Amino acid sequence: MVTEVEKVNKDHNQKDDDIVLAVDRISKKFCRDLKHSLFYGVQDIASEIMGRSRHSHQLRDREFWALKNVSFQLKRGEALGLIGANGAGKSTLLRIISGLINPDTGSITVRGRVAPLIALSAGFNPILTGRENIYANMSILGMTKAEIEQNFNEVVDFAELWDAIDAPVQTYSSGMSARLGFACAIHVEPEILLIDEVLSVGDIKFRMKCHQRLAKLRKQGTAFILVSHNSHSILNICNSSIYLQKGQLLAAGDTESVIRKYEEDLAFEQPSKKNFSSRMTLAPKTPAESSGLDILEIYFRDHNQEMLDIPLCGHLTTLCVKYKSRIHIDNLNLGVKVRKVLGEQNLVLYLTTASDNFIFKISPGLGEIQLQMPYLGLTPGKYTARIYLRSGVCSFDVIESFRFMVDTTEIISQCLFYQPRSWVLLPQEH
Repeated sequence: MVTEVEKVNKDHNQKDDDIVLAVDRISKKFCRDLKHSLFYGVQDIASEIMGRSRHSHQLRDREFWALKNVSFQLKRGEALGLIGANGAGKSTLLRIISGLINPDTGSITVRGRVAPLIALSAGFNPILTGRENIYANMSILGMTKAEIEQNFNEVVDFAELWDAIDAPVQTYSSGMSARLGFACAIHVEPEILLIDEVLSVGDIKFRMKCHQRLAKLRKQGTAFILVSHNSHSILNICNSSIYLQKGQLLAAGDTESVIRKYEEDLAFEQPSKKNFSSRMTLAPKTPAESSGLDILEIYFRDHNQEMLDIPLCGHLTTLCVKYKSRIHIDNLNLGVKVRKVLGEQNLVLYLTTASDNFIFKISPGLGEIQLQMPYLGLTPGKYTARIYLRSGVCSFDVIESFRFMVDTTEIISQCLFYQPRSWVLLPQEH
């Protein structure tokens, strides 16, 4: 279950050989104005030279907290998800852990080598060759020249870049550069890997190889901190997660519960499901505004044909589209494109009456088209649907974003869809 941060944080002074990272009440502030930022920088340097306190725990004009009193621990072989909206402080936290910037308050204890998979190829010199960049990049990550030479062939093999290894990196495609950056980072054999939205580099074959390598490193004791807007990636890789919002650590615990809280907080402004309705009603169009066919209302019905605010995963659900037509149409096509609000917003469902060989003929007047689903297969979460009415290439009306929520009475958060099922135990043979 999700717990309050105060209850989750442990005593970071305890001695535990399995702890490879201890983050203790760190805070980091930034300034929104360049002139003020430069002035504060000079002021801080002067304070340090003169031995005076910088008052790092206080905000000055135009400053804001990117992180505020964040604490957690990471153990050997653990995969920790880092969840939060854009601007929550995730990248700032990773930059502090990797040593790129220092916190204003608090402390970080790191045991071992840290390899940041944050901006692959960002540290490459475009003029240097791939070979030269391997030596430069891996030395920055803490390897000696002898260690780099020992691993060099494996790095190039993994990146699949033997044909271009002596060409300048500026001639590489973005995918080639990313593959080289990934290969360098994972071959330093770090104790901690910081992974920020980089598991989608290269083609599917290379991505599979990346996941296999990461699984091998984790078995060997490497700990991960994974940042991704794809909730399924977090669920499939991380057993525990922490949730940042506006620089503060709101919740920590098992990944499923943390993601559920994150989705409830982020997707909609409504504070609870009781205040949420999936019904959309549109104002009637004038004859001058209309293309001849207009969508008036979109909503869901349950198995009793009652209005349904929140459909339930795995239950009979009907999507209803009410319309008003001013013309005769012989081959009306209704299309429904559904995407998940969170994550990478990949298309999860695309249905049309035309693709199912349903041809609707309508006359002037009011009507309703129903998409009847005996089992709603969408997993719990928030979705947006693009719904359109057209005939051939002629589009009559389009609703770009019909937002709705799907709930469940079952535990299926780690599934990609709902699978109707039953379980049977056959008699044992003796």
